[in-house]
Amino acid sequence: MRPFRPGLLALSIPQRHNPAMIIGDRLRALREEKKLSQGDIEKRTGLLRCYISRVENGHTVPAIETLEKMARALEVPLYQLFYEGQEPPELPQILKRRSPKENVWGDSGKDARLLGKLRRLLGKADEQDRKMILFMAQKMANR
Repeated sequence: MRPFRPGLLALSIPQRHNPAMIIGDRLRALREEKKLSQGDIEKRTGLLRCYISRVENGHTVPAIETLEKMARALEVPLYQLFYEGQEPPELPQILKRRSPKENVWGDSGKDARLLGKLRRLLGKADEQDRKMILFMAQKMANR
């Protein structure tokens, strides 16, 4: 078995175009790393051994509740079933919240009122009119 290195699970396990097989491979790797048998997992989770085998072989996609049971049985945090690092993965910059000091157009004051009014009016317009308005706005922005 190869050693675990930090990184996304999808990069370290061979891609088979089936998410069930990826999670199954990860569950098997964690179980074998801890020197546990499928029978041990069966006793710790109450899940049938044949079900555990089906999950590990990618024939069954487990529910999140089942993944939580397996993570507890393997004594690992749930995120480690999807990620090999010791710490949770860092969120990409685009998902992080803006600081309260950043002022974005439409967040407050007159701009927020204008944006709200625009949203209400666009909500009343039909799809064809919205497309025309968007087209005109794009043309004006490109000038």
